[in-house]
Amino acid sequence: MTAASAESLVAMYETAATIRRFELSAIEQYRLGNIRGYLHPYLGEEGIATGSIAALQPDDYIVSTHRGHGHAIAKGHDPRRMMAELFGKETGYCRGRGGSMHVASRSVHNLGANGIVAGGLGIADGAALAIKQRAGSEVVVAFCSDGSSANGMWHESLNLAAIWDLPVIFVLENNQYAVSTPIRDSARIEHLSDRAAGYGMPGVTVDGNDPVLVHEAMQEPLRRARAGEGPSLIECMTFRHGGHHVNDPGTYLPADELERWKAHDPLIVLRERLAAAGVDDAAIAAVDERVGRLIEEAVEFATESASPSVEEFLIEVAS
Repeated sequence: MTAASAESLVAMYETAATIRRFELSAIEQYRLGNIRGYLHPYLGEEGIATGSIAALQPDDYIVSTHRGHGHAIAKGHDPRRMMAELFGKETGYCRGRGGSMHVASRSVHNLGANGIVAGGLGIADGAALAIKQRAGSEVVVAFCSDGSSANGMWHESLNLAAIWDLPVIFVLENNQYAVSTPIRDSARIEHLSDRAAGYGMPGVTVDGNDPVLVHEAMQEPLRRARAGEGPSLIECMTFRHGGHHVNDPGTYLPADELERWKAHDPLIVLRERLAAAGVDDAAIAAVDERVGRLIEEAVEFATESASPSVEEFLIEVAS
């Protein structure tokens, strides 16, 4: 898909722009006190969710992470209900019970974000096993991080998926810092995708800030998974635009390294591809305007939505 159509590029740009505007708005609402708990922005990593999920069929599944807003939006979640969930409102996808790190919806085949590092990977294997047992054609995409690759659940899940030839694609979002620990201090290999060989599955490393290249990298793993040939690992190189969460100043991120990656921002990459495909600035501006209105509506919807009642909580706990 290197020579992507103008139509597909516009769709990708709208997805990435929606994720970006949602995250910026969520940070603002957090600062205003409307969102509580932890908030892990996806700023700078939008190309991975955009490119990988664009390659899926509607019936394919995803399993997400604590940094999961982008995955949810790319999979088709309504930003209005997403924002309501972050606000802890009854109209949210989990009726305000899950919050930022636990967005899920069976309606769009999102099996959920997970606040436990690598915690979703076993869920992905379970879903993939169910698909295999009923001879389904669906695939499960399990998003994970560079930090998760040092977790026992990561190793167990990849190994089990390989042994059982499960239809899983592990998409590793390597933003190069596990909280404040650089990956170079915790791994002696250049590419984490090299670990795939230890489980007998293919592994590849791609530029995660270019959604088109991510989309292209998904094609063979999808073919393999649907053909019953087992899992694959795709390592997507990226860089978050700030600290690990909204209250982390990220002072450990080298300023020059951050600036280099910001110059290769996924939205900049997509605008360059759009220009090369003949899409003019007016068309891009129209997308930006549409996205801006949608996120404004999301904040308004979340603000006006009702909060869960204490009585409901008591009933749910008792039952």
